[in-house]
Amino acid sequence: MQPDVEVGPGSLLVASPGLADPNFRRTVVYIIEHRDEGTLGVILNRPGETAVEDVLPEWGPYVSSPQAVFVGGPVEQKVALCLAALRTGVDTAELTGVVGVHKPVAIIALDTDPELLAPRLRGLRVFVGYSGWDRRQLAGEIERGDWFVVPALPDDVLCPPGTDLWGLVLRRQPLPLALLATHPLDLRRN
Repeated sequence: MQPDVEVGPGSLLVASPGLADPNFRRTVVYIIEHRDEGTLGVILNRPGETAVEDVLPEWGPYVSSPQAVFVGGPVEQKVALCLAALRTGVDTAELTGVVGVHKPVAIIALDTDPELLAPRLRGLRVFVGYSGWDRRQLAGEIERGDWFVVPALPDDVLCPPGTDLWGLVLRRQPLPLALLATHPLDLRRN
């Protein structure tokens, strides 16, 4: 059932319906970095309660809706990361404070002047914390069936509020994986 996609920057980890860990249940994790030492990503579909404007007022006007700080994962919950989708034709090498992940998605240093970057961005999100796995941990979880590895679309990073990103990503996969998008959250309500 697993698509033939390698874990790497710009890929997604989609939680299987059976993954019960409350940190990752029905999550979609965007992979930022994947090396021999481990893997780092952020959960794309967990908006938090805090507005970006309340903690990073200079970035508040530029954040995509919902303008909340997203919970990127259970690791280092005092660390903030910013992911952005760049406009077509923008080269990360020409920008200060921008590191490409997988075109057109990039990490933005939050000490950069947002007014200078805003015209070059389609949108951005701020995450607190991240999701991380050591060298063999993620491979074991994938092998066990906890995660599906699928390609990301740039708009996944900026998914609008109210969208079931988990279901949306699964629906665009080939059969039989696409059928899991209809899996109920609570099997007793099936």
